Amino acid sequence: MMIKVIRFLLLFGALVLAGCTTSDEPNPRLSLFIGVDISGSYVESGHFDNSLKFLSQYIYAHLNGVGELEKPNVLFVSSIGGSDNNDPKTFYPIQTFDNRSVEEIEEKLHEIFPKEQQNRFTDFNAFFEQIALTIRNKNLILRPVSVVMLSDGVPDITKDGATDFRSLDFSPLEKLSRNITIRLLYTDASTGRSWQTEVPRRRVKVWTQDAEVMTSWNDSTIYIPNKPLEEQDRFIGWIEDNVDFGVRARRVD
Repeated sequence: MMIKVIRFLLLFGALVLAGCTTSDEPNPRLSLFIGVDISGSYVESGHFDNSLKFLSQYIYAHLNGVGELEKPNVLFVSSIGGSDNNDPKTFYPIQTFDNRSVEEIEEKLHEIFPKEQQNRFTDFNAFFEQIALTIRNKNLILRPVSVVMLSDGVPDITKDGATDFRSLDFSPLEKLSRNITIRLLYTDASTGRSWQTEVPRRRVKVWTQDAEVMTSWNDSTIYIPNKPLEEQDRFIGWIEDNVDFGVRARRVD
């Protein structure tokens, strides 16, 4: 009788432990925000279509954790700017793109960001404020945040006849996370340097990538057309090295 009781207790304990075992995959923590510049200057730059095609690959790869790319807990996609300053924009959630193919995601992006409806203003500050509001409303505070922006990076604010990069305001984001990175893609070397050296910040990290580099993502030596993205090891490595690059914090006053 005692042996049967012991066997039962051992079996019960094993079942309890099995039920408490968690998946090998950690719960996603990354909050991914993506902004698309649809101002005339960027849409007519010659990089717009290439950037949306890349973005469809990028979103699919992250949502499906291709390679070692981090799956986001939440994803929001929006335009940068609007018809006026401080014009609020729709933030399309992760469900808009989840369970879609790369081609379906690209089609959806063109539907959301039609060339015919160009914004008058590229208002980065309003975009940052809306991200901060979403983080607070969704209780995403203290989680790692990546903000990816497809834009030439030139704000519509000037001072003494020159573009005023110091007018860019990261302060709404500064206290929401210890790990927040802004990635500006499809800019140029001069503008990228201004974002990294002139924009005041304390915790926010900044990474920029020139349009000349970005437009090479579908070069035959990097990306193999008609091959499943899950098998595009070289392309995924290119993303890790040129877009999702780990950036060190740098204080700029």
